Amino acid sequence: MPARAPVAAPAGAPAPAVPLYPYQRRWLTDRSRFKIGMFARQTGKTFTTTLEIVLDLLQAEAGGQRARWIILSRGERQAREAMDEGVKRHLRAFQAAFASSEFDFSPDVRALDITLPGGSQCIALPANPDTARGFSASVFLDEFAIHKDSRAIWGALFPVISAGYKIRVTSTPKGKGNKFYELMSGDDPLWSRHRVDIHQAVADGLPRDIDMLRRGLNDPDLWAQEFELSWLDEASNWLDFDLINQAEDEGAGHPDAYQGGPVFVGVDIAARNDLFAIWVLEGVGDVLWTRELIVQRRIPFAEQDALLDSVFRRYRVVRCAMDQTGMGEKPVEDAQRRYGALRVEGLLFSGPVKQQLAIAGKQRFEDRRIRIPAGDYALRADLHALKKVAGAAGGAPRFLVDGDTDGHADRAWACFLACHAAAGEVFACAGYQSARGSANRSRSLYR
Repeated sequence: MPARAPVAAPAGAPAPAVPLYPYQRRWLTDRSRFKIGMFARQTGKTFTTTLEIVLDLLQAEAGGQRARWIILSRGERQAREAMDEGVKRHLRAFQAAFASSEFDFSPDVRALDITLPGGSQCIALPANPDTARGFSASVFLDEFAIHKDSRAIWGALFPVISAGYKIRVTSTPKGKGNKFYELMSGDDPLWSRHRVDIHQAVADGLPRDIDMLRRGLNDPDLWAQEFELSWLDEASNWLDFDLINQAEDEGAGHPDAYQGGPVFVGVDIAARNDLFAIWVLEGVGDVLWTRELIVQRRIPFAEQDALLDSVFRRYRVVRCAMDQTGMGEKPVEDAQRRYGALRVEGLLFSGPVKQQLAIAGKQRFEDRRIRIPAGDYALRADLHALKKVAGAAGGAPRFLVDGDTDGHADRAWACFLACHAAAGEVFACAGYQSARGSANRSRSLYR
């Protein structure tokens, strides 16, 4: 493995060794005002950039000046990681004194702040067009390709650095429909561009088994994108990353956030190696909030029934839409017997039905009337994998999945089924047949 050289601290600061690989040193020592880097996943892009920020802060302090940096991350969790595992970690390594605090930047945005004794400062917060305004500082855009409204953020942000400040942009590619692609693929020499795929990183000493990673991921397109930095063509992807990004919310995916409102459930039935998926949506105003996503593989039908029963016990389920195709016949029949045909609908996944589900689901994303968990890599990949292809000889279009001609994107279909369940009228009461065979009863869902 190639030797890793220590990074020197600025004059006047303690100087412990911070080991870096050659590609990280090339990024760190590039002093260009406008700098952008496309890195494979888990190669240390945030670690290295926050080190550059800390060195800049310490250099300003040693010279009796003040430096100011803003870190804009995908969400609050990512902003906290950049601050705690990046900035604070490096400051402690240099044994530098600093004060740490948090404050409400707005009613919905929590900002993290560190201030050094001489007044130099770094603030980390979730990125949106509003948080990108109002500062004069150098800026680090972390994982910019997955920021919501990346073009609006860029338009609001650029005046922030206009007075001679620096900008650092890093990300792994996520399709071509975002500002990161435009910046990284451009040819304006104003920008200094760095590109480090997994092969370059390993050649520079990063300890990774490339063959094992590729086999473990078992998805040629995702490997090409996440590790080999390919710009995948999104022309036929049903949900592009911009739509997925704007639907993500840190508050989604938490069962304890359930407010007691009407719930709509989608169930994609598992067959052998496919995923069994239950998607739980709560209607809050005109927005569907994901409260829970249950995903299991290779579990018996009895266990699938038990998981669905648990959802009905814990939420006020108005409607449940289930995949009735093939092996789904019996689970749908059993669920209708337990909860009533008014509450449980089975759908046969014919071409027209899949198209109807996909269109209705995509409309929710386009209208920004659905919230999904943020930062779930497997979920993002599943939603993005679905493609619409033309039918043979001008026939009806088909929905397939990248690398899987059988057309399985189980999480995506569970989501679309739940959206379908929410499309009908909301019932104040629903009749159902109990599992014990008692007479139909009417149970209020809103008591």
